[in-house]
Amino acid sequence: MKWLKNLIRPEPLVLGNGKIVQPKMSIMVILVPIFIVAILFSAYIIEFDIFILLRRGYQFFVIVGRMIPPDWSYFPEVIGPLVETIMMSIFGTLLGAFLSLPLAFLSSDNIIKNKVFLWTNRMVVSLFRTLPILIFAFILKYIFGIGTFAGTLAIALFTWLIMTKMLYEIIETVDMGPFEAIESSGASRLRAFIVSIVPQILGQYISIALYNFEMNVRSAAILGYVGAGGIGLLLNEKLGWRRYDQVGLILFALLVTVYVIESISRLIRTRLS
Repeated sequence: MKWLKNLIRPEPLVLGNGKIVQPKMSIMVILVPIFIVAILFSAYIIEFDIFILLRRGYQFFVIVGRMIPPDWSYFPEVIGPLVETIMMSIFGTLLGAFLSLPLAFLSSDNIIKNKVFLWTNRMVVSLFRTLPILIFAFILKYIFGIGTFAGTLAIALFTWLIMTKMLYEIIETVDMGPFEAIESSGASRLRAFIVSIVPQILGQYISIALYNFEMNVRSAAILGYVGAGGIGLLLNEKLGWRRYDQVGLILFALLVTVYVIESISRLIRTRLS
């Protein structure tokens, strides 16, 4: 148990000049008990039962086994919803990314000096950003009806809020010299922002948009569970009918699609960095 003793009270260090230094007690001495208590308390609240997991966990592999081999003859039926899912993600991401730039402009404390407006704006953004994308889709479904339109708007709204937060944090770290110089020449604050700050953040802006697109493709795949269209609607239907061979094909097609999109996005983001 020497490692435990060293964790609680590390051995003194002897420096080159002969001076002895006593290291401070590791912060892990405090954090580890807190983590253990948090885990045990959480397990109690959620009624986690390791014995049920051991007794029934193998059923996961049984279901996976029923998906193999996939029903390849069903592939023509998957293409349409899969394309819908991709198009929902593309349009929703582009719309949300486009709207995030002006809102990020209005949320940056190095540009907006009115603290009341800034605090109110950020509070509203933070409040709505806490809602999951499924909640947005669920609400929009009742407003615009079942289908891809509600799902696309949910993706756009979620992307808008997430990218706004990420962008205004980036804007607050840029060099304000060019902005102040252009503004002092008589240009409006918006004009100075477009000319001096947008070029500085453009690469990061595109990179963030691509990253959100990757996430949105995965999110769009489950929006069908609340009636927001896409391949999730088909997946939910086949799971309900226990057509696991067709579910396996849907998941395989989705896996390949997400992998290809992530690979292309990663390549583009690497070039931008």
